[in-house]
Amino acid sequence: MPTILTHAIIPLAAGVALGKGRLSGPVVMTGMALAMLPDADVAGFRFGIEYLHDFGHRGASHALLSAAAIAALVTALMRPERWRLVFAFLFFSMASHGLLDIFTNGGEGVALFWPYDNSRIFAPIRPIAVSPIGLDFFTLRGLHTLISEISWVWLPALVIMLIGRATIPKTGK
Repeated sequence: MPTILTHAIIPLAAGVALGKGRLSGPVVMTGMALAMLPDADVAGFRFGIEYLHDFGHRGASHALLSAAAIAALVTALMRPERWRLVFAFLFFSMASHGLLDIFTNGGEGVALFWPYDNSRIFAPIRPIAVSPIGLDFFTLRGLHTLISEISWVWLPALVIMLIGRATIPKTGK
């Protein structure tokens, strides 16, 4: 998995690219939180939930269906005026977690299509270094992970953000 901060970069960049007139700060912050949420499943290790269990790490919480359900619930609770845009942004934010994870070079894959298909999948190319979990992050391997994420996620997100800010027309609302 990429680090928790890297997962938050995707909705932050998308929110900035779209501009404040389309998405409010609280919506972008919620998207950042939802992008990090799937990794709460690591708490299952403490309760004996196996990695490859449906509710284990990179299981149901990383699925597109879960992203859609949580995005719909949060959108309903927020009751935004532009509910379609907010739902799409929140879905994209949470779904980006599993989509980033399939590009990592470690772990057991992602159950992206759970519950329809329990297979754990990876992308054909996996350039992002998998992040160590826990205190192991504060090692040379953790530094290698950050360098990998800056190269493969942060810099492309920055470019997309800058292109969006330069090309997407501003809105007054």
